[in-house]
Amino acid sequence: MRTFLLETEITCPQCGFKKIETMPTTACQWYYECDGCKTLLKPLPGDCCVYCSFGSVKCPPLQVGTGCCNTA
Repeated sequence: MRTFLLETEITCPQCGFKKIETMPTTACQWYYECDGCKTLLKPLPGDCCVYCSFGSVKCPPLQVGTGCCNTA
């Protein structure tokens, strides 16, 4: 059985605000509103979700090697 981390620290590229979030295991999160400046974050080109783009930990599917949650 593969294990993975569910918590990631999202850092807003606009204002630098950081927040610990729990990632879902059954869905992608393509949008995330920063609690600091209210900027709507979207995945960067080549990333499948906001966690892969702005989080300290990649999304669970990438952690366990099953591929991007966006293409699963």
